[in-house]
Amino acid sequence: MPKTYVLDTNVLLHNPMAIYAFSENHVVIPLPVIEEIDNWKKAQNEIGRHARIVSRELDRLREAGKLSQGVHLKNGGRLEIELNHQEILDFPGGLDCGKYDNRILAVAQGLSLERDGPVFLVTKDLNLRIKADVLGIQAQDFNTDKIEYMDLYSGVEEIYIESGQMALFFTHNRLAWPGGETPYPNTFIVLRNPNEPSQSALCRYADGELHPLIHPNARCWGLRARNKEQKFAMELLLDDSIRVVTLVGSAGTGKTLMALAVGLEKVLEEGAYSRLLITRPVIPMGNDLGYLPGSKEEKLRPWMQPIYDNLEFLFRNCPDAFGLSDDLLRRGVVELEALTYIRGRSIPGQFILCDEAQNLSPNMIKTLVTRVGQGSKIVFTGDPEQIDHPYLDSSSNGLTYLVEKLKGEPTTGHISLFKGERSQVAEMGARLL
Repeated sequence: MPKTYVLDTNVLLHNPMAIYAFSENHVVIPLPVIEEIDNWKKAQNEIGRHARIVSRELDRLREAGKLSQGVHLKNGGRLEIELNHQEILDFPGGLDCGKYDNRILAVAQGLSLERDGPVFLVTKDLNLRIKADVLGIQAQDFNTDKIEYMDLYSGVEEIYIESGQMALFFTHNRLAWPGGETPYPNTFIVLRNPNEPSQSALCRYADGELHPLIHPNARCWGLRARNKEQKFAMELLLDDSIRVVTLVGSAGTGKTLMALAVGLEKVLEEGAYSRLLITRPVIPMGNDLGYLPGSKEEKLRPWMQPIYDNLEFLFRNCPDAFGLSDDLLRRGVVELEALTYIRGRSIPGQFILCDEAQNLSPNMIKTLVTRVGQGSKIVFTGDPEQIDHPYLDSSSNGLTYLVEKLKGEPTTGHISLFKGERSQVAEMGARLL
């Protein structure tokens, strides 16, 4: 018996192709959702673009029949737009019947009473799921792009080998994979000898073999790794054959600082890339400050201030450290760009850093990755436990999604960083607060 899924507006704005994600079941879009989509269609951001995609897709489906009576979908399902139950059935007092959310609830409740099969309200709004539960309506999040964050691939494994194998590794600078489940490409391995606890080695898996680190003591702009995870991260950042790097870690673990240091090294010292391009989502923590006057660069300055802080730290030993970052920006060697302006671009031969990537949806991550041109390298950094986006969480954000989807690709690498190195106070705050 087919199920009926009633979609909330935020599901379609999160993924405009969500109507095709429910197999051979019935998908219902309440009329208030169409009104909300219409309210968003002029927004000049990712949400506005998704609203326009939804409108165009529904208009295309309209050619197959009346949406109010239902049309068949290419996946075998059926889509209909519900004209709304004008009467609010068993709603308790205090609920505003004119609110979009409550009208969507009314549709879900009415359909659950009319139809034989199960009816689910699908929404990314936590409070709407709570209200649905109070009213006896089955509700769920949109889970098709969710990754279990607690089981996220860390990029590191630890294995135990005997003294003879350890000696072979140090003698030949390689070791055939000693058996067991084969790791993903570019997984870092900590080799340990159970008989000699003090004997260990750090290496990387590639093509069926373990190889020692190429840059174990790398120093970029005065920055050197302070723990093994940072060593692994530097290895990925410095390896030009690795085109996509993801660094996940809490505040103070050094992910952004390392990416900037290596980016400057690759652009200014080695000349491996023509420019260091830095972008981050413009999503406020707390109340938005509203309109900011000035040029694009002046508008971006408050959002990019953490990047300026890190650059000034890296330039601390240079003459005129505070003016050097502005000089690099003026010369175009370093470019700060809002994600809003990334769409449509092709970015060849550049070292690209996307900071705070946990505030991006999977679709926004796809948009950015598909902008990467020939010879470019892109690095994503973020903390999935510090998300400011209203409809994303640690399991549904684009950074977590990217890590899980690309972990088997030979030109990608990932490291989860755990130890804070910013300061004793920052480490204490990240650990205890």
